[in-house]
Amino acid sequence: MRKSIFILVISLQLFSCKEDNKNGKEKAISDSRPNIIYILADDLGYAEIGAYGQEKIETPNIDALAKEGMLFTQHYTSAPVCAPARYMLLTGTHSGKAHIRGNDEWGDRGQVWNYAAMAKDSTLEGQRPMPDSTITIAKKLKEVGYKTGIFGKWGLGAPHTNSIPTKMGFDYFFGYNCQRQAHTYYPLHLYKNANRVHLNNDTIAPNTKLPKGADINDPNSYANYTLNEYAPDLIFNELSSFVVNNKENPFFVYWATPIPHAPIQAPQKWVDYYVNKFGEETPYLGGRGYFPHQTPHAGYAAMISYLDENIGKLVAQLKEEGIYENTLIVFTSDNGPTFNGGTDSPWFNSAEPFKSERGGGKGFVYEGGIRVPMIASWPGRIKAGSTTDHVSVHYDVMATLGDVAGYESLAHSDGISFMPTLLSDDKQDQHEFLYWEFPEYGGQLAIRMGDYKVVRTNLKDPIRESTIELYNLKTDIGETTNIAAEHPEIIARAAEILEQEHTEPDNDRFKIPGLQEGMVNVPTN
Repeated sequence: MRKSIFILVISLQLFSCKEDNKNGKEKAISDSRPNIIYILADDLGYAEIGAYGQEKIETPNIDALAKEGMLFTQHYTSAPVCAPARYMLLTGTHSGKAHIRGNDEWGDRGQVWNYAAMAKDSTLEGQRPMPDSTITIAKKLKEVGYKTGIFGKWGLGAPHTNSIPTKMGFDYFFGYNCQRQAHTYYPLHLYKNANRVHLNNDTIAPNTKLPKGADINDPNSYANYTLNEYAPDLIFNELSSFVVNNKENPFFVYWATPIPHAPIQAPQKWVDYYVNKFGEETPYLGGRGYFPHQTPHAGYAAMISYLDENIGKLVAQLKEEGIYENTLIVFTSDNGPTFNGGTDSPWFNSAEPFKSERGGGKGFVYEGGIRVPMIASWPGRIKAGSTTDHVSVHYDVMATLGDVAGYESLAHSDGISFMPTLLSDDKQDQHEFLYWEFPEYGGQLAIRMGDYKVVRTNLKDPIRESTIELYNLKTDIGETTNIAAEHPEIIARAAEILEQEHTEPDNDRFKIPGLQEGMVNVPTN
């Protein structure tokens, strides 16, 4: 009996040791995985931060990330507007295969653009849903033990559907479900997970203009556009709490900030700062959409500096919690700068050296619309102050975070991990091509192959003739000289890629009838 007890005790001790070793190994693996914070600005141009040459708007905290990490000079969004860019980022697919290829407000439900109607009926909010089977970065990270949170703007499915963040891999969500609701920074409500959080703001619908007869030079005339609870403040506070609550585990924060998307609404201290810096200016009265603003240049700059201030607060918090050294921070934008709402991108040289006005920035597949800033910081892993010209794109992020976090990348992913570039490893795979098809703004296509980029426009335009353009980005970064007639072989190669990569979308809104026409037999000189 005594011998049996002795054997049992030894067996339990051995089992305990094995379990301790197993748990210790698992904890070591868990501890070795970095926290990941992915910051996606909204409509921020390639050159709207100091690290990329901005001279009027001050962004010291974002610039500090560049000094401590790596700056990418040839990083691209997957699409030139909100919803498809976010879908392709989260799924690792390009626009020839993506379920979401443009903005779709799901208008057959009713008055989806009526702000008051949406306030009364939540079934009018949100965009057309993703399929239930959609695999996102968040789902993959959860598989390997990450806590996942999204803060800011979703735009990929409506309330009461299976396409809300907490059913697409995120443990926690706080922000705007609907991108139309984000057309005011003082909304009536935001969402916490699946439920509305009502705010102490009046019902001032997006695009509300100044009262008739208002004095445009009187600050009181603009009082309706600064209410009580500023959504970006609330969103940041929730993000900060999530970091504190999950600091003992690896976490993924997707900070999809709505800033600096119009309308121009910013904390007054920052507006005053830039009013003093820029001096007098002409008020914006709302003629190009969104809310009026008395000092639009100052207000727009204020939004970006406010975001930069909060990024500084987040970095300080990570350092205070002792987790900064084990955190990968990526800062980028969803597409190029906009042309409306009083933002005046040309005045800021927002996409320098690319075009930023309408036709060259947001909504278009020229460089100003799709080339975006990207900075990655990871102390001790990414070389401080480094710069890379590696050609990368949002749909690479799925594969990259697989290498970072240890999940298995999807077999059908269109992306290539840029992890070797982050670690200054010369064994980086390169894209044979990057691919964009975009059904809006007349219908467009772009394919980049090495230094050459094919662009097609007006593919759905009933009036304008469709174009076939070719640019050498190495010698013509501003896309000013069309050399398609000189290189029919490159156009022919682009036609092959189009044939290979394009699948017909399920949604008729995303179909481009003229997409494959005219790609062969290009007239030569």
